[in-house]
Amino acid sequence: MQKKNFFSPFLFIILTTLSISTVHANTPGLLPLQHAWAKTNYELEGEVQLEAFSALIAQAKVLVELSGNSAEALTWLAISQSSTASAKGGLGALDFAESAKENLERAIDKEESVLDGTALTVLAALYHKVPGWPVSFGSDKKAEKLFKRALEINPQGMDQNFFYAEYLFDEGEYEKAQVFLSRAQNAPEKANRPLADEKRREEIAALQARLDTKA
Repeated sequence: MQKKNFFSPFLFIILTTLSISTVHANTPGLLPLQHAWAKTNYELEGEVQLEAFSALIAQAKVLVELSGNSAEALTWLAISQSSTASAKGGLGALDFAESAKENLERAIDKEESVLDGTALTVLAALYHKVPGWPVSFGSDKKAEKLFKRALEINPQGMDQNFFYAEYLFDEGEYEKAQVFLSRAQNAPEKANRPLADEKRREEIAALQARLDTKA
């Protein structure tokens, strides 16, 4: 297996962490938060990036309150927290990862299919990336179950297929990973989010290059 170390400096998600499509978003104020996240995640580095993520978390918490704890706002609070964990690294990342997990679970309890399976995908990626017991809550078994459920909800989603393909690659299941990566390559673009779409497609291409070495 080639599971990544959560404490290493990699671009995460959620996620993944995560440039999720907003076609079905209904929470006012969500799109500006998503644009700010993309800029912070892809264009900033170091302490400047950490400060920007901290501001995003504060902004997302306000959105959660204003929206009456909507599943969409909770999901993006969690994405901001998990992205901060990735940028921070080390043991200091775990508190952010734990908070992200709690908010994702709250979002899923409210609406399992929120943002076309985004919360499920981000939570799956967290379970896959963080260390397991006794350090943290990581579990590949739980990750795979969540990935599969997200794909049942959104079988053609770019992120759902990309992150599951990455999971399968890490598990050494290269042929199966190629199936889902091909679906990610053919997924529709992210509406109103050109930077997020561009960067995710770069990540898809990078994973394809890694898969090509396993052929």
